Amino acid sequence: MKLHRNLVFAAVDALGMIFNDSEQADKVLRKVLKFDKRWGSRDRGFIAETVYDIVRWKRLYSEIAEVKAPYSRPNLFRLFAVWATLRRIEVPDWKQMEPIPSRRIKGRFDELSKIRKYRESIPDWLDELGEKALGKKWDAEMAALNTQAQVVLRANTLKASVKEVRNTLADQDVDTKILDGYPDALELMERKNVFTSEAFKNGYFEVQDASSQRVARYADVKPGMRVVDTCAGAGGKSLHLAALMENKGQIIAMDIYEGKLKELKRRAKRAGAHNIETREIDSTKVYKKLYNTADRVVIDAPCSGLGTIKRNPDLKWKLQPDFLEKVIQRQAEILNNYSKIVKENGKLLYATCSILPRENQEQVQAFLATEQGQKFILDKEETISPAKTGYDGFYMALLSRKQ
Repeated sequence: MKLHRNLVFAAVDALGMIFNDSEQADKVLRKVLKFDKRWGSRDRGFIAETVYDIVRWKRLYSEIAEVKAPYSRPNLFRLFAVWATLRRIEVPDWKQMEPIPSRRIKGRFDELSKIRKYRESIPDWLDELGEKALGKKWDAEMAALNTQAQVVLRANTLKASVKEVRNTLADQDVDTKILDGYPDALELMERKNVFTSEAFKNGYFEVQDASSQRVARYADVKPGMRVVDTCAGAGGKSLHLAALMENKGQIIAMDIYEGKLKELKRRAKRAGAHNIETREIDSTKVYKKLYNTADRVVIDAPCSGLGTIKRNPDLKWKLQPDFLEKVIQRQAEILNNYSKIVKENGKLLYATCSILPRENQEQVQAFLATEQGQKFILDKEETISPAKTGYDGFYMALLSRKQ
């Protein structure tokens, strides 16, 4: 592979923004990929994949390159040189690139790869937390979370079946495969920008991880129900619920962020989901008005997001122990408050995109021990393992409210 100066410089620019300015990787890439309109899909793909790779392996590469944050521009080029050397890509003789001792880089890589916190490139505190929480499973889960996420689509059955979406995309030179056990899912055979396709513009599909697609189904919704999606965000789960309910009944999608609900409205219009009503939670009155009224309440709770490291590798560096403690406390408050929306004989779905028991099983058990929680019984629960499925890590618990 021949390296092109403008693409390498763009990748280094992006890394500076992510590592030194604490900007989100996906937002940085959206900005950087607009630098040059002449870049084709292969050029953009090189920048994105290189940046995500170096972000994913930041600790390991920093140790090999002997550099530390905050990273100077020469340091960022050293990180890039380590990345290239380990991929057997010839490092160009540019003034920005120091002479690369490739044998020493490979030797350090072999040496450091024997130590998990370097091999999986994670902070000490996270490695200790994961081992304490998951024991021997932590090795496999962390290794799986460090692999590149596949692009998975969810066919919008309000407009087209899985086969119809697959055939429409095939006509546009986008090859997909059907996933066993995921009724609405299609996985891309190779990474492509599907957002420019006519099928996307017409609302035939959404991009949604295979594990995430299992959440709405777990709620056991039926057409005609009243469903409250309490932490709806930009609406991935709400849109899936609308499809499962065949546009019949009512979905009240709530969130504390107005901007996310505006995005949900745009997506719902494209998807042809007409049974979704959005409500911004700007006071406790918004959800208190709904107490004892819903057949189903979905709590896709704020969480550490550990199960999504595949697609958000910078999360490893942004997540802090104090945030984890705060979010666990917030989950308990949300469970207590929003569970009151469930009517008698209704059901509550609690879900996170985390693999930590403290946010999952232990959180549900703690809720069931409270005065409010004693009105519920646990029907079923499931942890989705990245190591076993190859997709994001999730947890789901379905609880029934007693009469």
